[in-house]
Order: sequence, then C-alpha cells, then structure tokens
Amino acid sequence: MFDRRASGREVALSAGDYRARIVSVGAGLAGLTYRGHELIVPHDADECPPAYLGKVLMPWPNRVAGGSYSWEGVSYCLPVDEPELGTALHGFVAFQEWEIVEAEKASVLLRTLIAPRYSYPWTLVASARYHLDADRGLLIKLSATNVGRGTAPFGVGFHPYLAASGARADELELTIPAGIAYDADEHLIPVAARDVASLGLDFRTPRIIASTRLDHAFAGLPEGTWSVTLRDPASGVGTSLSSDARWLQVYSADDIGRVGVAVEPMSCPPNAFNSGTDLVGLGPGQSYALTASIRGFTQPR
Repeated sequence: MFDRRASGREVALSAGDYRARIVSVGAGLAGLTYRGHELIVPHDADECPPAYLGKVLMPWPNRVAGGSYSWEGVSYCLPVDEPELGTALHGFVAFQEWEIVEAEKASVLLRTLIAPRYSYPWTLVASARYHLDADRGLLIKLSATNVGRGTAPFGVGFHPYLAASGARADELELTIPAGIAYDADEHLIPVAARDVASLGLDFRTPRIIASTRLDHAFAGLPEGTWSVTLRDPASGVGTSLSSDARWLQVYSADDIGRVGVAVEPMSCPPNAFNSGTDLVGLGPGQSYALTASIRGFTQPR
C-alpha cells in the first residue's frame, strides 16, 4: 500500500517541453524541467529532501512563535519542531503521506486528512493538484475543506526552490515585485514592515543576488497576479513563479549551499496564528485555495 522510499510514490508528468515529478510524501514537487533545464532544486524519491524542498504547507505556512497561539478564547500548544528558534514550522502535512486520487499524463491530484489533535482540534481535507500545460508550465492549486465542527484557523503556502541552469544563487538575477519587506527578530518572526530599499532588498528592478542573504517575508505585492523571476545571465535560462497570494517568503538557501532560491507564496504572513493578519477562519463546509504557476524560459545571452 505504501512505497518504502523516503518521499513515497512518484508520479511523472509531461506536456510539451515540460517534465515534472510529484511525490506522495508532502505532496511535494520533486522535479520540474523545461527543455531539459532544471527549474527547481530537485530531489529523488528515495531521499528525505532538506529544507522543505517543494513541500505543501498546511494548516499554516512558515512559523508560529513559541509554538503557542489562542483561537476563540482557547490557548493551544503546537509541537516545536524548530527547537533552535523555538517555533512550530510549516504545518502538519509536509512529511505526511498523501493519497494519489487521480493520475494522468499531465496532471495529478493528491489528498490527505488533517486529523484533529490536542494542538489543532479541527478536521480538514487537504488537496493538491498539479497540472502541466505546454504553454503555461506547471499550474498548482492547493486547497483545504473543513469537514468537521467549529471554525478552524487556517493558512497555506508552497515551498519550491527556483533554479536556473544549476547556477548558485550568487550568480543569478532576481526580480521580486514587492515594495515591503519585514525585519525579523532572532526567531525569524517579522516585527516591522520596512520599505525594501531600506533593507537592501529592492529587487523590483532585476539585479544579481551576489552576496545578499534573504530570508524575509514580503508584502506590498501588485494587485492580482504577480511574478518572481530568477534568471541565469550566463545561459539565458530562467524560471518564473506567479501567484495572486498576498504574502511571499524568499530565502536564499543559505543552509543548503545557496543552490537556488526558495520562493514561497503564502496566504498569510509568518506567525499569523498569533497576529491574526490575513488568517482564514475556515468554517464547517468551507474551502480555501491558493494557486500558483511555474514556467521556464530562455533568453539570448
């Protein structure tokens, strides 16, 4: 019934010049290529990927400070799985087995149950659909439905590491259409909104990352659909992630050798379980979805 590989069963998708690999543990995006070029940092199905490569994040993305929060007058304590920072990180489903409900040549649908527990006593059904389109690239829809009782606090995010030609982050040109970035405390919890220029993080005009270290939440994104682009000037190969999410985390992959850049669309900011900012109250029978897409391109050098 279960694959014994660390990341579970693998589903291969293809459409036009695109190829993708989806794994059942964490409903993860394990590989994505365009004309043979890697668009994300890949991993094999027989390894436990570092740094949440390609994972789905529910029922909260990013961090909850101290692993504690209150909802509707009741206090809860989440497992602290990032002990060095004292935070609860990235929800419950990133290393959980998902059921493969439908699998076709260009699309796959996975589903899992977020069962109630003492720290989160609500019942959700989570779904992840990946669809490859020959023109638009990989289309992603992550959703959850409250199938139990009570209104559940909810947020969702996606954690791919964009890549281009295997180049290190230092060599890549990055574009982020955000006007606001957040200072963070020693626990990486945002504490103050700042203009991106004041933090040296103004990537609204494309520029080389060089030695810039990123692990910041961004806001002030354009209304509607926006795009973050990563491009290798040496080869002209690039990748672009688009979404209409209101929040974005960008991380320069320092803990794994700066091999790419994590570009994480999020429905809410870090620590939303405490701040309440853009936190969804998911009532019985209600659903919420985050959508994103990743495409590849080549430009003349």
